[in-house]
Amino acid sequence: MKTNDVILQTTTKVVFFIIFLFSIHIFFAGHYSPGGGFVGGLLTTGAIVLLLLAFDLKTVQKALPFNFTIMTGIGLLLALGTASGSIFFDVPFFTHAFSHFNLPLFGETSLHTAMIFDAGVYLVVVGAAITMIQTIGGDT
Repeated sequence: MKTNDVILQTTTKVVFFIIFLFSIHIFFAGHYSPGGGFVGGLLTTGAIVLLLLAFDLKTVQKALPFNFTIMTGIGLLLALGTASGSIFFDVPFFTHAFSHFNLPLFGETSLHTAMIFDAGVYLVVVGAAITMIQTIGGDT
C-alpha cells in the first residue's frame, strides 16, 4: 500500500534531473579529472533508485521504457569492441586512439576512443544495477 507522498514525489522529480545531469558531467569530465563511465553510471543508477523510492516500480517502468538487460549487452559490446579494436591495428590491447578536432560549436576538442569504452562501462553499470533492483523489487 502506497501512501500519498506529494512532497517526496515533487522533490524527486527535480532532484532526479540534477543528479542525472551531474552524472553526465562526471562522465565527460572523467578523462581529465576523477570520474568516467563507472562513477557516472553509479550516479545515474542512484537517480533511478530515487525514482523507485518515490514512485512504484510500474510507474518508473512506464516513465523509463528501457530494457535494461539489452542496455547491459550493448554496453558490453561497446566496451569489449573498443578494447579489442586495438588488435586490428597491431598495437597492444586497450591502446586507445585520440586526436584533436575543430568542432563548430565547441572549438578545439580532443576526441578519444576511450570515451566509447567509458560509454560501454556506463551502460553496463546502469543496466546491470537496475536489472538487479527491478528483479528484486518485482517479486513483492
